[in-house]
Amino acid sequence: MKSEITRGCAAAALMIGSVLGAGQACAKDVVIHAGTLIDGASATPRKQVSILIHDDRITGVQKGFVTPAGADVIDLSTKTVLPGFIETHDHISATGSRLPINRFVLTEGDATIAASINARKEIETGFTTVRDLGSSRVTAPAIIRAIAAKQIVGPRYWTALQAMGPTGGHSDRQNGLSPDIHVDGRDTAIIDGADDARQKVREHRRDGATVIKIMPSGGVGSIGDDPNHLTMTDAEMVAVVETAHELGLKVAAHAHGKLAIDHAVRAGVDSIEHGTYADAQSYALMKQHGTFLVPTLLVADAIYQQAVKAPETLPPTVADKAIAITPTMIHNAASAYKAGVKIAFGTDQSATSGRNKAEEFALLVKAGLTPMDAIFTATRNAAELIGTPQDIGSVQAGRYADIVAVDGDPLSDITRLQHIDFVMKGGDVLKSGGRMIR
Repeated sequence: MKSEITRGCAAAALMIGSVLGAGQACAKDVVIHAGTLIDGASATPRKQVSILIHDDRITGVQKGFVTPAGADVIDLSTKTVLPGFIETHDHISATGSRLPINRFVLTEGDATIAASINARKEIETGFTTVRDLGSSRVTAPAIIRAIAAKQIVGPRYWTALQAMGPTGGHSDRQNGLSPDIHVDGRDTAIIDGADDARQKVREHRRDGATVIKIMPSGGVGSIGDDPNHLTMTDAEMVAVVETAHELGLKVAAHAHGKLAIDHAVRAGVDSIEHGTYADAQSYALMKQHGTFLVPTLLVADAIYQQAVKAPETLPPTVADKAIAITPTMIHNAASAYKAGVKIAFGTDQSATSGRNKAEEFALLVKAGLTPMDAIFTATRNAAELIGTPQDIGSVQAGRYADIVAVDGDPLSDITRLQHIDFVMKGGDVLKSGGRMIR
């Protein structure tokens, strides 16, 4: 098995212990014996199946426990096996702290270190793919290269680089600061006018963006902007979407207010992030256009708890906005689901935020999703949103061997997904027996 865990095959075999036998870390053909398989494609779990893997891809899924000649066996016969999870609203370079002073003391170096730590933590918690919706043109490409070169452990990684929006909008880092303070790099995130929008999308693509994020409404965690306000023009949003789609990039739109949601959907964005004040008309538009909702319930709960318990640790105005918005965000997720809107998994958190990202599954179930539909948000739905369902999001022939396993039945207790026992990414075993092995 071509594996990140091997710098020496014998050492890797010892580290894997009872899951892989001695000498197996270098094998090219592997079979996983899965006690229960939730494959990310079907709503019906399968019992006692074999997942056949050659190098980094799944070659087949067979009934019963089989052992092809020459294949090494990974025994997960007592566990529930699932596709590696996909996080579609990540902030991999975030430190996890919202202290106001961070705006003045943290550097790009801090962001890069945070991203390398978060990348490993994503794998540890079962997320083998992330869509990063806010990192710099320095940090994100460097982390992507390091993961590809196996210098660090991390997930498959799409990045928007900096989120883009108008002067005074949610992405404007000058908000809340004295006019005498100049913020380096601000201009890369500012769109004012359709021509500017086209140019910024092209620049982001040139600099390594693999998805584009825009901010057509105000936000919660920023100073001075209102989440209900529509802050981008239709012409700006259409210019972004047309340019991005021509370049093969999806577009995610941070949008809380109804006007921003509806206008962004009509402009052709691929996903609405948050979607707080959507209504029945918004849901109808989203279904008509095939637009995904990424509810981000974990960030809503996290910032709400902070606003209630320690408002002094948040920037000015943020606590009041968080307390006002969070209950509505949760209600919106339930309403969108009932209306038939496609939902993808996203937390709007870094992996080291202090909360387990898999708590989002429980919050989705609490909002009304069935456990299986909650799992689908981080498997087949998320793969469709990212645009590569032929590669990720399900345990089927031809897909990457991105596989996780847990004890127990997550369909009867969704919190089981917060305790990942086994992680494989592209055929490489990175976690086994509940501990990272590299």
